[in-house]
Amino acid sequence: MIQRPQTIQIFLPDGNPTSIKIADLTNRMIVAVLIPRNKLAECGVRAEVRKYGIYFLFGVNEEKAKPISYIGETEDCFERLKTHNKSKDFWNYAVVITSKSNTFTKSHVKYLEHLCIKAANEIGRYDTDNLATPAKPYITESMEADLLDNFDTIKVLLSTLGFPIFEDIRKSSSQKRDLLYCKGKNASAQGEMIDDGFVVLKGSMANKEETKTAGTWVTGMRKKLLDDRIVTPENGVLVFAEDFVFGSPSAAAAAVLGRRANGWTEWKNKDGRTIDEIYRVDTITDIS
Repeated sequence: MIQRPQTIQIFLPDGNPTSIKIADLTNRMIVAVLIPRNKLAECGVRAEVRKYGIYFLFGVNEEKAKPISYIGETEDCFERLKTHNKSKDFWNYAVVITSKSNTFTKSHVKYLEHLCIKAANEIGRYDTDNLATPAKPYITESMEADLLDNFDTIKVLLSTLGFPIFEDIRKSSSQKRDLLYCKGKNASAQGEMIDDGFVVLKGSMANKEETKTAGTWVTGMRKKLLDDRIVTPENGVLVFAEDFVFGSPSAAAAAVLGRRANGWTEWKNKDGRTIDEIYRVDTITDIS
C-alpha cells in the first residue's frame, strides 16, 4: 500500500479513551471496533458487531517473546466473541472488522480470514493461535480486487489502534536508514530504529551467557527468545533466526549483550555515533 496522508476518524461511544473505540477511514467502507475484554457485554448493543465480519483477538503470554493473536470470521461477530470469552484465556482486546454498507457475505469474510492469517504468519510480528491457515475460497477476480483494497484499509486501522500485525518489520518512516551496531565480548549485532521500537536483524550474534548482575528481567527475556527459537545457540553465541522487534533500544541491547544496557549509547552507526547523538541531538531544532 502506498503511504500517503489519510484521515482516520475514531469515535468513543462512552467518552472513555481507554474503552471501546470505533475507527474508520472517512473515504472507505470498512469499520473497526476495538473492544477491551471487560467491555464485551456493553458492546453487544452496537450494530457494527452484529453482522458478517472478521475479528482479531490480541493478548500476551508471559512465557512467549511475541504477543499473541487469533483471527477468525463469522456471521455475527458479537456472538462469536462471547464464545471465545468462555474458551480462550489469552486475549485482552478484540477488534471486529465489518462493512459500513452491510455488503460482506460469507465468501468475503472467509477470503479476508485466509488473507489475514497468511499475512500475519508471513510477517511474524505476532504468534498466531490459529492452528492452520484456511484454504483460499473461490471468489471472482473483481471481488478479490475489492477485498485486497479492504485488506489495505484493515492494515491501517489495526496499526492505528495499536496492533501492527501486518506491518513489515523493516520499515521506517524515517529517511535516515543508518544501520546500527552493538558489539560485546562475543556479540556483533545489527539493528535499526523503526516507528514502533527497535529491530535486531536476522543473523545478529548475541553473547551466550548473561553477566551475574544481568537481573531477572534480562535473563527472563532471553529465555523467551531461546524458547521461541528467535535466537538459537550456534558456535558459542546466540544467533537471531529472524528479525525481531523490541520495545526499546535498551531492551535490544540487553538481549544482545546479556546484561543491563543503555541502548541509546550501546547502539552506534558505522561512524561510531550513538543513537543518542543521531536521534536526540540531530532532531533538535533551533527555534530562536
